Amino acid sequence: MTTLVKTTEDGRKLEVIGFALYLDGKLEAVDLTEVTQHPLKWKILNIMPDAVYVAGRVALNRAEADIAFKALKEAESKMLADPVAIAERFRIAAMWKAREQGIE
Repeated sequence: MTTLVKTTEDGRKLEVIGFALYLDGKLEAVDLTEVTQHPLKWKILNIMPDAVYVAGRVALNRAEADIAFKALKEAESKMLADPVAIAERFRIAAMWKAREQGIE
């Protein structure tokens, strides 16, 4: 299931697909970070004053964050009932870990 969260100013789509957020079809984040907890919060707020969360490099306002949280929660609910979905979550976690280590 794919849920559109927002379209960036340059036309790329941020979507929740399964258990992660994808920007233009590429893994961007597996969770949302509050802007207040982000090390670059002042730069983020300077560019987008109504930002409350970030998904990787993409700032989200409250409405966009609510869409993302709802889609992620729905995916988690489905995952708890589906062994194939559990395997997909492990696959995404491994892919995210490889990305953190510079392996793509």
